[in-house]
Amino acid sequence: MNDVKHDEIRQAVRENYGAVARAESGCGCGPACCTPTELPAADILSRGIGYSESEVSAVPEGANLGLGCGNPQAIAALKPGETVLDLGSGAGFDCFLAARQVGDSGRVIGVDMTPDMLSKARANAVKGGYANTEFRLGEIEHLPVADGTVDVIISNCVINLSPDKPQVFRDAFRALKPGGRLAISDIVATAELPEEARRDLALYTGCMAGASLIEELEEMMKSVGFDQVRITPKDESRAFIRDWAPGRKIEEFVVSAHIEAVKP
Repeated sequence: MNDVKHDEIRQAVRENYGAVARAESGCGCGPACCTPTELPAADILSRGIGYSESEVSAVPEGANLGLGCGNPQAIAALKPGETVLDLGSGAGFDCFLAARQVGDSGRVIGVDMTPDMLSKARANAVKGGYANTEFRLGEIEHLPVADGTVDVIISNCVINLSPDKPQVFRDAFRALKPGGRLAISDIVATAELPEEARRDLALYTGCMAGASLIEELEEMMKSVGFDQVRITPKDESRAFIRDWAPGRKIEEFVVSAHIEAVKP
């Protein structure tokens, strides 16, 4: 895939999620992602993918857009004082949950390439009084953070959207401290997607067509230096993925998974 194609995909993703931010609501992933829904629907979606009712109700109104495919907080094991980096932070949902866990002595940095999402996240941070949280404009392939400064990287259904996943993991490795860890929820492929689906930009921006095979992801992560790589597919996720593209049978090829690794 050449640079022109990469930029086309990034622009499509940026426009899609910018529209979600401007709509003041979200609907989960899928080609219809720009269709506005009421915020309680986003809360219901989030509870369905692994968040507790207390987590959903703990963040400022408008922070949860229902765009995830799992709960990275469940595997992150965050500790007070840690520095957390969220790749594709959206309106700030996971950042605000992380901020509660790392406390005033910790720090949470959200990175997003969509200016409209950053504006929402920053407003939500002010509304919720999250002084230990900041949001930066940037691409997840080229993170706006210094080398070796992050304890934990989290992400929720975002890396599948990148047209250059090896570079995402390469830069994540750079940003982590020795002993730092990845705790990611994302969409992965359990079988080769049909070429027709791969070429469907709506399925790509909807978190499906860009999914890599589990074996490919493992190799990407190990090749940049990650250790203790573990990818845990969630077969039950096929039920909600089916709703992302009704009638396309995309759930036969992709699932949500927990992705974990450690920088030695």
